[in-house]
Amino acid sequence: MIRPDLSLPIPETIDCAHFIGIGGSGMSGLARIFLDAGIPVSGSDRDDSTTLRELAQRGARVHVGHDAAHLGEADTVIHTGAIWPENPEYVTAKQRGLQVIHRSQALHWLIGQRRLVSVAGAHGKTTSTGMLVTGLHELGASPSFVSGGVIEQSGVSSATGNDDLFVVEADESDGTFLLYNTAIALITNVDADHLDFFGTEEAFFDAFVRFGNEASEAVVISIDDPGAQRVYRALQHPNVLTFGADEAADLRISELSAVAPASCTVTYRGQSARVQLAVPGVHNVVNAVGAIGVLLALGYELPDAAAAMAAFAGTVRRFELHGVERGVSVYDDYAHHPTEVRAALEAARGVVGSGRIIAIQQPHTYSRTQHMYQEFAEVLEECADHTVMLDVYGAREDPVPGVTGELVSGAFRDPSAVHFVADWQEAADYTASVARENDFVITLGCGNVYLIIPQVLEALKASAQG
Repeated sequence: MIRPDLSLPIPETIDCAHFIGIGGSGMSGLARIFLDAGIPVSGSDRDDSTTLRELAQRGARVHVGHDAAHLGEADTVIHTGAIWPENPEYVTAKQRGLQVIHRSQALHWLIGQRRLVSVAGAHGKTTSTGMLVTGLHELGASPSFVSGGVIEQSGVSSATGNDDLFVVEADESDGTFLLYNTAIALITNVDADHLDFFGTEEAFFDAFVRFGNEASEAVVISIDDPGAQRVYRALQHPNVLTFGADEAADLRISELSAVAPASCTVTYRGQSARVQLAVPGVHNVVNAVGAIGVLLALGYELPDAAAAMAAFAGTVRRFELHGVERGVSVYDDYAHHPTEVRAALEAARGVVGSGRIIAIQQPHTYSRTQHMYQEFAEVLEECADHTVMLDVYGAREDPVPGVTGELVSGAFRDPSAVHFVADWQEAADYTASVARENDFVITLGCGNVYLIIPQVLEALKASAQG
């Protein structure tokens, strides 16, 4: 893992850009906007993907695997923190004296002097960004945007708009959300995470306080979330707009219904409007009201902003239905923190009816699993009817002895409520063997757990034929 050096100067010009890890959701989004700007783009990734092929169709020169020869004529090399310092493209770029910058610095360069809305928070960033972008489009605006996931209405995770407005999902995991010149900051919630980078919870919370205080126009922040409350109390910003069910909230949520379609009434300065969504879950209602808060800060009226939320149809890998076999619905969700897992499963509970919820959990990173395995077990045991536990997806981290999916499953109070299996085909077959008609299977994790879904659907189909 390479820590971003945010002290490096932002390049004045970028004439030809090479992306190490171009297939990632954030990196591919950046590459797409570089291409829109007419800048030649090349890039490499460890594995082939539809994303690489789509970028190639747009004109990028893409490679599977990493090799110094892939740099070509690039004057600027853009990387994520997930690559290793030994990466041959990274090493060669440094040796050649090329401009080598983190993806956040490349995004800073792209934004330039445009009016920036930054969406930050431990959870809900991608959904909130998607809601905000969708709402702006419904209201006739044309913002540029970079999101961490594909927005259903747009079919992409990024696009170049015609307006002066730029909306980004700002990443707090490595502190890079502090790099941008944010005009309006949206803080969805603040739940201590990424302590491998920040070191302490206090440093994590302090970063969010700084993020809010440095916004030039306004801060929109949850007042219900305990972590966000802590940040709110420390803010010294002159223009803070709070949202939540608390009576003290500037945008107050009432008459909330989590059953699909989820809805609520939002009241602001004595005026009320009904918000109705096409996606389920209390967390999505809260995310929508946060997005409405940003729209108000941008100058839109409450009735218009509330009505615009109805158009949001979701984002890829956020409560996404992949298929139904043998009467069993199979969904996928990006949830990889106990709070996110709880939100996804509670949303599932609102739509599953008489069926059961079977969660297929892939723990993400050894450090998070080691720190939070008991919280994961508690949430899964409480909110799912049965859990199939896979092994840890290490991402950028080296394995830690004793930290496996079995560490999580071993923390369940009722061993019959969980089944740990490292082999994916065995996991798919087991899931099919316990699933019944009307059950709801959901994969959980931000690694590659979604790749097991075809195996699960095939196992369900085979069990029906057998």
